[in-house]
Amino acid sequence: MSESQTKDSRSREAVLTFVKDLRFAVRSLARSKGLAATVVLTLALGIGANAAIFSLVRGVLLRPLVNSDEERLIYIHQSAPGISPGEVPFSVPEIQDLRAGVKTLSSFGEFSTVGFTMIGLGEPREVRAGVVDGSYFEVVGLHPVLGRLIGPQDDGPKADGVVVLTYRFWSTTFKSDPSVMGKTLRLGSGFGDRSAAIIGVLEPSIPYPADTEIIANIVTSPHHLSATMQNGRVHRMTELFGRLAPGVTLDQARAELRTVYGPMLKDHPDAYSPQAHFQIDAKLLREQITSGARTVLLVLLAASGLVFIIACSNVANLILARTVRREGELAIRAALGAGAGALRRILLAESLILCVVGATLGVISARPLLAVLARYASRFSVRALDLTVDASMLWVGAALAVVAAVLLAFVPRLPSADASHGLGLSSGSVRITGSTNRRLRIFAVTQIAASFILLAGASMLLKTLLSIQAAQTGLDTRHVLAINVPAISYGKTPRQVIDFYKESMRRIEALPGVNKSAFGIVVPWRDAGSFGPGFQFSADGYVRGPGEEDPRAQFRTISPGFFAALGVPIIAGRDFNQLDGQGKEPDGRSKELVVIVSQTLAQRIFPNQDAVNRHIYWTDPVMKFVPISIAPHRIIGVTADIDDEHVVPGPSLTVYNPFEEGPVFGGRLFIHTSANPYSLVTPVTRIIRDMSVDQPVERAATLEDVRAEVLTPDRLNTVVFGIFAAVALAIALVGVAGVLAFSVSARTREFGVRLAIGAQPRQLLASVIAEGAVMATAGVVAGAACGYVLVRLARSAFENMQTPSALPVVGSVFILLAAAVVASVLPAARAARVDVTEALRSE
Repeated sequence: MSESQTKDSRSREAVLTFVKDLRFAVRSLARSKGLAATVVLTLALGIGANAAIFSLVRGVLLRPLVNSDEERLIYIHQSAPGISPGEVPFSVPEIQDLRAGVKTLSSFGEFSTVGFTMIGLGEPREVRAGVVDGSYFEVVGLHPVLGRLIGPQDDGPKADGVVVLTYRFWSTTFKSDPSVMGKTLRLGSGFGDRSAAIIGVLEPSIPYPADTEIIANIVTSPHHLSATMQNGRVHRMTELFGRLAPGVTLDQARAELRTVYGPMLKDHPDAYSPQAHFQIDAKLLREQITSGARTVLLVLLAASGLVFIIACSNVANLILARTVRREGELAIRAALGAGAGALRRILLAESLILCVVGATLGVISARPLLAVLARYASRFSVRALDLTVDASMLWVGAALAVVAAVLLAFVPRLPSADASHGLGLSSGSVRITGSTNRRLRIFAVTQIAASFILLAGASMLLKTLLSIQAAQTGLDTRHVLAINVPAISYGKTPRQVIDFYKESMRRIEALPGVNKSAFGIVVPWRDAGSFGPGFQFSADGYVRGPGEEDPRAQFRTISPGFFAALGVPIIAGRDFNQLDGQGKEPDGRSKELVVIVSQTLAQRIFPNQDAVNRHIYWTDPVMKFVPISIAPHRIIGVTADIDDEHVVPGPSLTVYNPFEEGPVFGGRLFIHTSANPYSLVTPVTRIIRDMSVDQPVERAATLEDVRAEVLTPDRLNTVVFGIFAAVALAIALVGVAGVLAFSVSARTREFGVRLAIGAQPRQLLASVIAEGAVMATAGVVAGAACGYVLVRLARSAFENMQTPSALPVVGSVFILLAAAVVASVLPAARAARVDVTEALRSE
């Protein structure tokens, strides 16, 4: 027989032998249905969670974009950490300088986020739009699924207005109706209205830098064509994309961007304050898109890994205990000539069956779990919105099954033919050797340690969420309904726009149950960031410190009664009235300009003084480009702080402008009611639509629900990690109870002897409970040490990672110890009820 035939024969023999082992394993497991079901379900839980989360991480962080040549597509961002924690958009002059000086980029694409009122496709509605130049789509490498996209022919002030619908907006709002092509829309903003024709539908893609419904050319936004936009270097509202020239690396492009940017800072010192620390940088677009989700997804992946460790440790305990019970059988096999390899093969066959079945159930359960996790992750990355299940989930499940099977097959200690290494074959009792006992406890301690890490993390998130929810906002959130009623200037003068809102409020206040209605330009928390870091201002007698800049304040336009509608007290002075802000006195003289300021602003600018009747004025250079007067304004009132930017309120520097003076941006109505706020939505909508059929009326919600919506990511974090911690804790406690139960069954004779010589049942009860408490304590200590190391490593990788405070850690210790004691009660009670006669007869 040739060598190849010999190898083939041996391979066939090995396969047949392993098939025989699998058949034996099936019969063996059939005699332990309860154990097999427990192992399968535990593994399904661990493998399913990991398969789903790996698919999520792969889909969000690793999956290629649909953009053509994405490895050359970059996002250019400007930052000013001294005044703003986030990125700062570019102005038109800045973009022009970069276009002229940077040669490592073959092209640039511009994107501005604008709010439009859209009329012409069903109900009038507010839409979030992207306004782009003609090179944008070519730069970002996207294509249409219908019609065409905006190109160079759509640039310039004389171009026709055109609109591209995003795929999600087209497919959900218009049910993928191709007949929308060519229809004309009317797009309105606070600066005027334009008509635009629908020319195409964008392919499914990641909506970055903003999740928009439509994308329009520049001519659709009158403000983009204004001299203030074109010439104002500090008028920043455009995001910038670039495409690397052939052969150019990201580092080379980044270096050239900084080289060109340096002279810009020197040549225009008035536009780049030293305190702001203006900087420029660039990232690959995919890296930029995923940066917001990377931390939370990697932490989630680590949490699922801990669950897998806990599941495998629990299953290893069960398999180890079963193997100890089978040592008589295995010893007989060894005595009859079975080698260690044959015995391991038997254990491996059983483990493979359990793990394959567990992995199959895990992958099946991972599909719905992935859908839930995708909705969760969409709060952190828009990439999760288009997540689909792919073959990677199967590979992950298979890989985890193999890892678990090998681990479980090699955990147990094998007996040998030598009686000194095995059990006495005549013995019918179970005895645990020292090494087996240590392994059982090591696995239990491992489960508790991993559970402690998850429980401490979930407790920290819960404590943070509870503290945020308990924070006092200073607003009557339950009784205030906020409704978006955006200003429409089409065919109206500014005076008519103001009169429209005044008449709307008059009619709304006539409704039963309405106490007060008012106008504002932002809904607290939901519209946070609308005005960036605020505007610089100064005041009579205010002196800046050496090297300081003027302070910044948020700007708000409100109607009389705004503070009463939101339940905010006026601390000094008075509220606005209907005459404040009007241009002329009855005798023809120019009317004095007035404002109301927040309490923190008054105390900081006028310490130990009365701020009422003092004057403030805007000094920010951007005020040259917006319709806000920089003339001195007299303070007529001081109100309690309203921090509408942060869900956890802090000191707020805010200046409130009277409604009559304007400007009227946005358009938000606030209604204070003693009735059910949502019962007013229909009558309010009817009132406004009776006055103007083209007026959008949207997003009605109480301030309490608005705040809850903003807190959704924090709540989701707490729920998701809380579920992980609860599952891990449950598995760990089952493991502790199983170890103790097995220990009690193996020590039946010992307990009988102790009872026979006078030990009390309560002493046995206490000793077993103490055994569980010792394992839990060891697990907590190990978990605390590992958790400390993990936090140190995480803090070096993630800037915003925080160390858990004492309360969550102490609470987690208490919960684990208490739960371990509870898990020990049943095995302990069993030990205390040992029958002395039966125990002594067992040998």
